[in-house]
Formats: sequence, structure tokens, C-alpha cells
Amino acid sequence: MTQDNAAPDDRQSNNAKGRATPSRKEAEAARKKAMKTPLTRKEQMRRERDARAQLRQRQQEALRAGKGSDLPPRDRGPVRAFARDFVDRRRNVAEYLLPILLLVLVLSFINQPWAQLVVFYAWAVMLLLTILDEVVMVRGLKRGLRERFPDTPTKGAVGYAVLRSTQLRRFRLPAVSIDRGSPLRDRY
Repeated sequence: MTQDNAAPDDRQSNNAKGRATPSRKEAEAARKKAMKTPLTRKEQMRRERDARAQLRQRQQEALRAGKGSDLPPRDRGPVRAFARDFVDRRRNVAEYLLPILLLVLVLSFINQPWAQLVVFYAWAVMLLLTILDEVVMVRGLKRGLRERFPDTPTKGAVGYAVLRSTQLRRFRLPAVSIDRGSPLRDRY
């Protein structure tokens, strides 16, 4: 063989893929054809399930980090961020409600007069303190929302904050991003 007969095509030697790059017209036609090809129902369901799983994973990572554009819709936006920080910067009686009520439940199984008295008063005091604390928190939150977001709709922010205040601080999602007693940020 001579050198001239064995000379490879220039396109093949320069291209690792072994074929010429398609023209724009060919590429658009191939893309449109791929979009139109009917998927089997099973394949379509698998793709949708994978897309939902990826979205859920991104949202869980954003919730653990406490910030991001991948947060679920109920946690997005400056109003919800303000409500989260408003709740997280203070001590809430409601966050201790569950552990104390578990203690009350255990004490209720003791069949002694002193235990029944403790159960009755602990239940009543905890309920009263929780209601008072939530009223104070809601009033402060509403005032803060009016001051910081006068033209923004704040629907649902109060309920969101009340539910967040009942969770133990360590288990709140999105994760807590402000220390207790810290001042609120100027901008959200």
C-alpha cells in the first residue's frame, strides 16, 4: 500500500465521533422528529416519574440547606422567609408543647391523686401559655408584615408561621438560618 491510497478522510481523522457534524437544518429536523415520536405509555410514565423524583430531590436538598430557588412553592418568597426568620429568632412555648404533652400522657397512667392533679394543671397551663404566646407572636408578625411588605400579598404567612412555631427547632424545614435573639434582616 502506498501512502496516497491509505490516506484517511480529513473529517474522520479530526472528528472523534467518526461522522460529519449535521447541518442546522438536519439537526432541527432530527430534533423535531424525536419530539414527535410517540413514546409507549410505560416509557412516558417512567420519564415523568424520573422527572418528579429529581424535582423532589432538589427540593429536599434546598429544604435542608434552608435557602434556594428550589424550595417547594409553599416555602418560596420573601414573605415566607420573613415569617420563618420571625419565628426562628424567638423562643416559642408551642415548640415545647409536644414533649410536655408526652410527659403529661405518661403521668396520666399513674393512678395516684397527685399525678392526676399534675396532669390536670400541666395540661391547662401548657394550653394557656401556648395560646398566649401564639397571640403575641401573630400580632408581632402581622405588624412586621405590614411594615416590610405593604404592597405584597401576605396571605397564608400567619398560618405558616404558627405551624412552624409548633415544630421543634432542630426538626424545622427549611432549616433554621437565624440565631435566637438575632435581629431580623433589613431586606428579604
